[in-house]
Amino acid sequence: METASQRPIPEERRAAFEAISVPLMKTLYNRALNLCRRTDLASDLVQETYLRAFRTFQNFEAGSNAKAWLLTILYSVFVSRHRKQQREPELVSLNENEIRATQPTEYRALLDPTLWAGSEVNGALQRLPDPFRLVLLMVDVDDMSYEEVAAALQCPVGTVRSRLSRARKLLYAELIDYARTQGFGERKS
Repeated sequence: METASQRPIPEERRAAFEAISVPLMKTLYNRALNLCRRTDLASDLVQETYLRAFRTFQNFEAGSNAKAWLLTILYSVFVSRHRKQQREPELVSLNENEIRATQPTEYRALLDPTLWAGSEVNGALQRLPDPFRLVLLMVDVDDMSYEEVAAALQCPVGTVRSRLSRARKLLYAELIDYARTQGFGERKS
């Protein structure tokens, strides 16, 4: 008896999925990197996103916004992982624990020294608390609607609006001095 996992994938389904999803892979990876802050975790997140998207591709409506659909899945996977991680204790090797104890700042830099280096805006964005950064990225960077964000994060639309407002205020406070040094924000008489 043949199981579902042993059946061949119809070529049209695979081709259609690849046509809409492959061009968006870099966008999804960049967003995953913004969320995870580590290249290895971002790659895993994108891989799981594509796996879930392919499994549920029959639910995708041709002609609809593929980017929003894939980003919604990405955020859903991220939130699910984050919630699971919050319930489980972090496992750290003894060597890794010693490094953390003696050099906590350098340890974080060793994880991925290319992350957010040299950019005031990205640095400020990364200093935002995760719930605020996540909503800000989804709405302001990915152009998702409040309703799409609420569905992806499984929270009320009002929560999305308040987090977005708070994120924008925090980001403004972080960047106001930098903006002034760059010649922005000064009023002309």
